[in-house]
Amino acid sequence: MAGFPQKANVVIVGLGGIVGASVAHHLIENGWDDIVGIDKSGIPTDVGSTAHASDFCFSTGHDYLTAWTTMYSMDFYEKMGHYSRIGGIEVVRNGDTERLEEEKRRIDTGKIFGTNLSMMTPAEAKAKFPLLEEDQIQAALWDPNAGLVVPRSQTVAGKLIDGAEKTGKLQSFANTPALDLITEGNRIIGVKTSRGDIHANHVIVCAGLWGRLIAEMADEDLPVMPVDHPLTFFSGYDEFKDTGLEIGYPLLRDQGNSAYLRDTGDPNTTEGGQIEWGYYYEKDPHLVHPNEILPKEEARLSPSQRDLELEEVMDPLERAMELTPILGELGYRENHSFNGLLQTTTDGGPSIGESQKLRGLWYAVAIWVKDAPGMAKLLADWMTDGRTHIDHNGIDFSRFNDYQLEKQYIHDRCYETAQKIYNPPVHTREPFSLGRGVRRSPFYEREVELGGYFMELGGWERAHGYAANEHLLEKYADQVPVRENEWDNRHFWRVSNAEQLEMSADCAIINLSHFHMTDIAGPDHVEMLEWLCAAKIGGEKNIGKGIYTHMLDDEGMVRADFTIFRMEDRGRLVNGADAGPRDFQYMRRIAQDKGFDVTITDVTTDFTTIGIWGPNARENLKKVVADPDGLDIENFPFAAIKNIEIAGKTVSAFRISYVGEQGWELHMRYEDGLAVWDALRAEGIMAMGVETYANSRRMEKSLRLQNADLQTEYNLYEGDLARPKVKEADFRGKEKHLEYRAREHQPAMLCTLVMTENTDRNGVARYPVGQMPVMHPETGETLVDSVGRRSYTTSVAFGPTIGKNIALAYLPWEYCKVGEKLTVSYFDEIYPVEVAGVGYAPLYDPENLKPRS
Repeated sequence: MAGFPQKANVVIVGLGGIVGASVAHHLIENGWDDIVGIDKSGIPTDVGSTAHASDFCFSTGHDYLTAWTTMYSMDFYEKMGHYSRIGGIEVVRNGDTERLEEEKRRIDTGKIFGTNLSMMTPAEAKAKFPLLEEDQIQAALWDPNAGLVVPRSQTVAGKLIDGAEKTGKLQSFANTPALDLITEGNRIIGVKTSRGDIHANHVIVCAGLWGRLIAEMADEDLPVMPVDHPLTFFSGYDEFKDTGLEIGYPLLRDQGNSAYLRDTGDPNTTEGGQIEWGYYYEKDPHLVHPNEILPKEEARLSPSQRDLELEEVMDPLERAMELTPILGELGYRENHSFNGLLQTTTDGGPSIGESQKLRGLWYAVAIWVKDAPGMAKLLADWMTDGRTHIDHNGIDFSRFNDYQLEKQYIHDRCYETAQKIYNPPVHTREPFSLGRGVRRSPFYEREVELGGYFMELGGWERAHGYAANEHLLEKYADQVPVRENEWDNRHFWRVSNAEQLEMSADCAIINLSHFHMTDIAGPDHVEMLEWLCAAKIGGEKNIGKGIYTHMLDDEGMVRADFTIFRMEDRGRLVNGADAGPRDFQYMRRIAQDKGFDVTITDVTTDFTTIGIWGPNARENLKKVVADPDGLDIENFPFAAIKNIEIAGKTVSAFRISYVGEQGWELHMRYEDGLAVWDALRAEGIMAMGVETYANSRRMEKSLRLQNADLQTEYNLYEGDLARPKVKEADFRGKEKHLEYRAREHQPAMLCTLVMTENTDRNGVARYPVGQMPVMHPETGETLVDSVGRRSYTTSVAFGPTIGKNIALAYLPWEYCKVGEKLTVSYFDEIYPVEVAGVGYAPLYDPENLKPRS
């Protein structure tokens, strides 16, 4: 082995696992060289999760990005000759209605992602998996792409590393733990190891279970926790003797029991002749901080294979024996069974991307075998090109606020996600019960008194409706339907629809404290914002205005969507709670990379916002301001920002509307918020939940939501948000933006769809939540545009003013016609929809006269 180098272009910490090995491979594929990989133990790993992973892959999730990474990974393993595409079955036990509905929902997302899922009868499932007791199940789902990485992902990791070393672009060093990070200012410049220091331009942490310990060296944390995963083995199964197979029957998932089962093939293979049964704790999951993981020399099997007490899983194991009696007939291998450590995260997604503290330090942590090559591909593309072809907002480490990286929060949220790895099915609007109450508006107690129905976003407790307004349900009974289906009604409060209608008849205030706010100041603040934003920011005429704009990436795709308040000495970026942290980190990096002399400050918790809207908004607001005449149309133009005084407090009033009515956003210091709220409420103005703002009226107004309707897979013209003229000043993505502008038409357009019939086969009116595939009514095939993007609903809500379910979806150009008849699938049932608008097309007040009144 060559001597340990003193410098490299890239150092990978944790090379020996499937993630580190895949990252090295994909970096080299993208043209990188001078890479050094280190690992605390063997290469490939003999201590990490890769060393004991079950190594199977299913493509039945509901997330587009991970559906892509899983499918990519399956194909990647297969091309290497290391994937058995044996197929997989997800059974639905008798009486488990919730699981049956979940499998139907998976059929829908399979149509979105092209994963070819289908439902099976019990007899069909038995035919594919003879060990199954047919009379125990009512149905099953078939995933033809599911399979097993063979013989082990550990083997694949070793093969990838060998191949990378043969290119001369990677050197690997086993038994070389990282002891510390070497930094200079806010940039990483190397790693201290047991073999000595190595300087590097980039360091990538692929340390898996121990990733948080490396992050601590950068004075930050990762929102992940190792958790025990019982793996049991039963020997004496000879069905596939002398076949040479690593697996004989399809994979079997019994998710209603939080369990899975598979055979291990030919007894003559390394792990063959067994049945493996795995389980995920639904109650009291065992979280293990990396500091608590035993060192290699003290572990019975390995640090990531902890001792298992069979008694802890006896109840689900007995249920498994009812489904597959073979488990009770074979011999339990106590010494070979264990609690395998894997990683769960605070929001279900991995942490990938550049450190929030150190430039050049990258993370790729909490990635399972089924996604490893795909996630590595995204990371390599990200580091190479500054972007990925699929919007990566859901995995970007920058998505986390500081409070989300505090130890107790990490523990609590990971504890909750660990309970739901397999069961129960997670609702589209599922709220967390732990890690709550982190941020509350200054008028939170007032909202509690009103009987607020709270959900959380960005740490902020937001009432979606108020019990105090439920008397309105009688007034608007004919316009606010009862949602008879439990799933449609779960985490939804009917009163919110009545509140919307009352606002449109009179006036209401909304808690908008969740806005993420960033101040950009300094000599170059206008220059930087001009370069980042598609809309014109500079110029004296823009001071005192709110400017709705977007950030594009180098391919001219939509990266961000927000409003900038132009002030004399700064710009204030007002953003969504979920998108704000990413944009904050992005701007800091841009300022450093391009040398802008600016100060960028997160001021989110310094301010609070109240929206006041409705046809009587002006008259009601006049009752509490010091200068009522200042609110008149001739004195307060649309989109202007002016300071007003309410209850002796200075308030920045922004005349704008996200709910299609006359009114203002009222921005003020956090400590002034309660006085302003109380002054407005004292005039009898109704408090309205955020549901109208976030969903129902937004859809009636054809308004787009970042990270849902706006993504880096589509450009501004496809979203119909491009300005009539392209500004003269240069901005990021301008060249591509002009290229798209010159097209005769775009490959797709974001269209408004309405359901023309929403009654299911049982006669129940449905009110969809989540994504639905958009299909051709005759072929039943999901629509695909000329560049291969598949059509699905990006947002959907019932609009009580319009009286219909409304959805947004990107459609191929040839279907972008008002009146075009299409279909969607919801819980594997087909419903007709019609194109009601192409591009920006409000169904409520289409001329936008009300907000300007």
